[in-house]
Amino acid sequence: MTDTDAARIRLTVDGRGVEVKAGTTVAAALAIAGVSGSRLSVGGEPREALCGMGVCQECRVTIDGRAHALACQTLCRDGQRVQTRNGTAHV
Repeated sequence: MTDTDAARIRLTVDGRGVEVKAGTTVAAALAIAGVSGSRLSVGGEPREALCGMGVCQECRVTIDGRAHALACQTLCRDGQRVQTRNGTAHV
Protein backbone atom coordinates (compact mmCIF):
# COMPACT_ATOMS: atom_id res chain seq x y z
CA MET A 1 0.00 0.00 0.00
CA THR A 2 1.38 3.39 -0.95
CA ASP A 3 0.86 6.67 0.87
CA THR A 4 -1.71 7.72 -1.73
CA ASP A 5 -3.67 4.49 -1.10
CA ALA A 6 -3.99 5.13 2.64
CA ALA A 7 -7.55 5.64 3.91
CA ARG A 8 -8.50 9.27 4.45
CA ILE A 9 -10.90 10.58 7.06
CA ARG A 10 -12.50 13.98 7.50
CA LEU A 11 -12.97 15.83 10.77
CA THR A 12 -13.85 19.38 11.77
CA VAL A 13 -11.40 21.63 13.63
CA ASP A 14 -12.90 24.87 14.93
CA GLY A 15 -15.67 24.55 12.32
CA ARG A 16 -13.27 23.99 9.39
CA GLY A 17 -13.04 20.68 7.53
CA VAL A 18 -9.69 18.87 7.67
CA GLU A 19 -8.76 15.65 5.86
CA VAL A 20 -6.07 13.37 7.30
CA LYS A 21 -4.84 9.80 6.90
CA ALA A 22 -6.45 7.19 9.12
CA GLY A 23 -4.34 6.68 12.25
CA THR A 24 -3.47 10.38 12.61
CA THR A 25 -3.66 11.85 16.12
CA VAL A 26 -5.74 14.94 16.78
CA ALA A 27 -2.53 16.82 17.69
CA ALA A 28 -1.08 15.99 14.26
CA ALA A 29 -4.35 17.03 12.60
CA LEU A 30 -4.12 20.39 14.37
CA ALA A 31 -0.60 20.86 12.99
CA ILE A 32 -1.73 19.81 9.50
CA ALA A 33 -4.59 22.33 9.73
CA GLY A 34 -2.18 25.09 10.76
CA VAL A 35 -3.80 25.60 14.16
CA SER A 36 -1.42 27.25 16.60
CA GLY A 37 -2.30 26.69 20.22
CA SER A 38 -4.82 24.23 21.54
CA ARG A 39 -5.76 26.05 24.75
CA LEU A 40 -4.89 29.00 26.99
CA SER A 41 -3.03 28.74 30.27
CA VAL A 42 -4.49 30.18 33.46
CA GLY A 43 -2.37 33.28 32.73
CA GLY A 44 -3.88 33.57 29.23
CA GLU A 45 -0.85 32.31 27.28
CA PRO A 46 -1.38 29.98 24.31
CA ARG A 47 -0.41 26.33 24.83
CA GLU A 48 0.04 23.46 22.38
CA ALA A 49 1.31 19.89 22.22
CA LEU A 50 4.73 19.67 23.83
CA CYS A 51 5.60 16.15 24.94
CA GLY A 52 3.46 14.17 22.49
CA MET A 53 2.79 11.40 25.03
CA GLY A 54 0.10 12.81 27.34
CA VAL A 55 2.33 13.76 30.27
CA CYS A 56 2.33 17.57 29.95
CA GLN A 57 -1.41 17.83 29.08
CA GLU A 58 -0.75 21.05 27.15
CA CYS A 59 -2.64 19.72 24.12
CA ARG A 60 -6.07 19.58 25.78
CA VAL A 61 -8.98 20.29 23.43
CA THR A 62 -12.71 19.65 23.31
CA ILE A 63 -13.59 16.62 21.17
CA ASP A 64 -17.22 15.94 20.31
CA GLY A 65 -18.29 18.09 23.27
CA ARG A 66 -15.96 16.42 25.80
CA ALA A 67 -13.60 19.02 27.28
CA HIS A 68 -9.97 18.38 28.26
CA ALA A 69 -9.29 15.51 25.85
CA LEU A 70 -5.60 14.98 25.12
CA ALA A 71 -5.07 15.67 21.42
CA CYS A 72 -1.77 13.77 21.33
CA GLN A 73 -3.40 10.60 22.67
CA THR A 74 -6.60 10.67 20.62
CA LEU A 75 -6.84 9.24 17.11
CA CYS A 76 -8.93 11.10 14.56
CA ARG A 77 -12.28 9.59 13.60
CA ASP A 78 -14.41 10.37 10.59
CA GLY A 79 -16.92 13.10 11.50
CA GLN A 80 -15.11 14.07 14.72
CA ARG A 81 -15.54 17.67 15.95
CA VAL A 82 -12.52 19.29 17.60
CA GLN A 83 -12.57 22.69 19.27
CA THR A 84 -9.45 24.54 20.39
CA ARG A 85 -9.00 27.83 22.19
CA ASN A 86 -9.67 29.43 18.80
CA GLY A 87 -13.10 27.83 18.63
CA THR A 88 -14.30 27.71 22.24
CA ALA A 89 -13.61 29.32 25.60
CA HIS A 90 -13.77 26.18 27.77
CA VAL A 91 -10.54 24.32 26.93
